[in-house]
Amino acid sequence: MDEKVASAIAHWAPRFTANGVTPADFARVTASVEHWSDWCAAWVAVGAEHEQLGRTALAERRLRSGGEHLAQAAAYYHFAKFVFVDDLEQMRDAHARAVAAHTDALPHLDPPGRRVEIPFEEGRLVAVVRTPPGDGPHPVVVMVPGLDSTKEELRSTEQTFLDRGLATFAVDGPGQGEAEYDLHIRGDWAPVAEALHAAVTAEPDLDETRLGVWGVSLGGYYSVAVTAALGDRVTAAVALAGPFCFGECWDGLPPLTRDTFRVRSGTTSDDEARAVANTLDLAPVAGDVTAPLLIVFGRRDRLIPFTQAEKVHAAVPGSELLMLEDANHGCADYSPWHRPRAPSRPG
Repeated sequence: MDEKVASAIAHWAPRFTANGVTPADFARVTASVEHWSDWCAAWVAVGAEHEQLGRTALAERRLRSGGEHLAQAAAYYHFAKFVFVDDLEQMRDAHARAVAAHTDALPHLDPPGRRVEIPFEEGRLVAVVRTPPGDGPHPVVVMVPGLDSTKEELRSTEQTFLDRGLATFAVDGPGQGEAEYDLHIRGDWAPVAEALHAAVTAEPDLDETRLGVWGVSLGGYYSVAVTAALGDRVTAAVALAGPFCFGECWDGLPPLTRDTFRVRSGTTSDDEARAVANTLDLAPVAGDVTAPLLIVFGRRDRLIPFTQAEKVHAAVPGSELLMLEDANHGCADYSPWHRPRAPSRPG
């Protein structure tokens, strides 16, 4: 097993199984991959098995089963491409499969979902909206993925909010998912925040006056930046495993993460990528956060030092820090300890 495969398994095993991959599939796929060059194809192959289960179920009018199978296939395709920047053509093909499977699953999920496309600068942002049963407008949580995650990975976290009566608005921002090919990673999310707020406001079944923001990993940085930009238009926010300044973490990041950031920031060298990473800094905006902020972090995070969470906590007035002593990056290995706490109902 080469270093990149070993790194992927060591850093992300709990994340895969918490977000749609069965433990048995994780074991059999990772056992079959010795070289990083084979990673994407191995996950695509197993994703195709789940997709076929979904297509067969839909053809037989077993619609709920079809939606579940296709959503699971989307997660496998996503994990095929998530940091596979060594072969951009192969990565993009896997990503297209993830988007297609997820889109076809949406009408058959419980509750169902729908796509929303948001024009933004020279490209577009794409979100998935899901609403709980009952009459709206519903309080809503804008959900922001991280450097290597996308909206297709967030289904299990969406369900936590939906089960508690909150609508979800899971979005690929600049440098993420469907937006990563036209829009680069950026530190200034104030324009993004305004675009997202306008998009939420335009949806009649969403209540923009009861608006929460949730983000994971680099999305934890974005969630604070959005909350700062929108001020009192945000009711509550959660930053899960996010940095205070991403550039301060650069030297400790694994090569897979640095390479992924380089590609999605539109830079061509490690030094250029580091310079962009330094612009992802909450120091100028943290004091503008007025909504209650819950910061969740694992002290054993291998990617972002836990001291970054302490910096966010110190900089954001009135914030709460939930430090999970034995949790890894993203705290997927300790999901029951934090996921149920996140859905404090906006409003």
